[in-house]
Amino acid sequence: MARQRIARRMDRVPASGIRRFFDIAAQMPDVISLGVGEPDFVTPEPIRAAGIRSLEEGRTAYTSNSGLLELRVALSDHLEALYGVRYDPESEVLMTVGVSEALQIAAIATLNPGDEVIIPEPCFVAYPAAVIFADAEPVFVPTTVEDSFQVDPERIAAAITPRTRAILIGYPNNPTGAVMPRERLAAIAELAEQHDLLVISDEIYDRLVYGVRHTCFAALPGARDRTILLGGFSKAYAMTGWRLGWMAAPADIVAAARKVHQYAIMSAPTVAQYAALEALRNGEPYVAAMVAEYDRRRRAIVAGLNAIGLPAFEPQGAFYVFPHVAHLGMSSEMFAERLLREQQVAVIPGETFGPNGAGFVRICYAASMDKIETALDRIGRFVRTHGS
Repeated sequence: MARQRIARRMDRVPASGIRRFFDIAAQMPDVISLGVGEPDFVTPEPIRAAGIRSLEEGRTAYTSNSGLLELRVALSDHLEALYGVRYDPESEVLMTVGVSEALQIAAIATLNPGDEVIIPEPCFVAYPAAVIFADAEPVFVPTTVEDSFQVDPERIAAAITPRTRAILIGYPNNPTGAVMPRERLAAIAELAEQHDLLVISDEIYDRLVYGVRHTCFAALPGARDRTILLGGFSKAYAMTGWRLGWMAAPADIVAAARKVHQYAIMSAPTVAQYAALEALRNGEPYVAAMVAEYDRRRRAIVAGLNAIGLPAFEPQGAFYVFPHVAHLGMSSEMFAERLLREQQVAVIPGETFGPNGAGFVRICYAASMDKIETALDRIGRFVRTHGS
């Protein structure tokens, strides 16, 4: 009998539910896709021009494994200016292929087989996968709409065991749009210190907040030396296809993660690094303009969904809204499939992001106002057809 060819851990990681709906939608005419979390803006012209210029000037070789030193200096300055936390560009900053790589190499570099990682859910689909690929165990802590999907530190405390190694959080949150208040994050930092835990904080949506201030976890008192801070350029600068993220963490953690990065990747894309340097230096007006437009769309789609009869709490970050659909008498999976087939609007079932996402769907408002208004009309027809 032939031996099993595929590692057993792979059975524990489902294919991405996000991509499944994206693939279906791509084969249908006249679909309005509010599924994939990608800015609809083109990368701002000066950032594109910097990338093009790097190619024209022949800067096409590998960079340092850690990335361009000039870029790491600029990023460190950026974090200090925004949040008052500084990292040594030489030893504490690593440029990666998107935040996805940063998350995976952080897990591989810090987790041992059997370690437990506490993850509030609903959460981004890559979180449990990264933990499982590192042969560790995700431990889910639920969040609820009644609490605006903000994780309760007491629930995290109750989930800690002798095997717990880390807490993995992502705020502003994908898929819910929730933002954590500073006091709750500070309570999590205290728990991490009390139990000697690492905190992996995915802050890719840090610039996309509305009416609130983002709290950088590493900037909390006593948190920096146990925090692995993850971020990138995809969302705030509309640079998804450039594939550039970063990790900032204590030097020993970055050194370990760099080993994984070194052997798997070598270095992040050179052209993207030069473009990102321009983004940090001169991209702020474009970020402000995009955030203002996202805010306009956010208010419109939340009001529209509530008027239709799909209750949606007000998201304060990212570019997602997470309305409740269970009262229509169908699962969120069924809702999403039927909405796509019947009204050509693509959304993502909430259970894709964890058990507590059941009964909700994720809608991305990184789409033009015209598309959002048309989608609301179609969703309204669907709800009127199937509502009780």
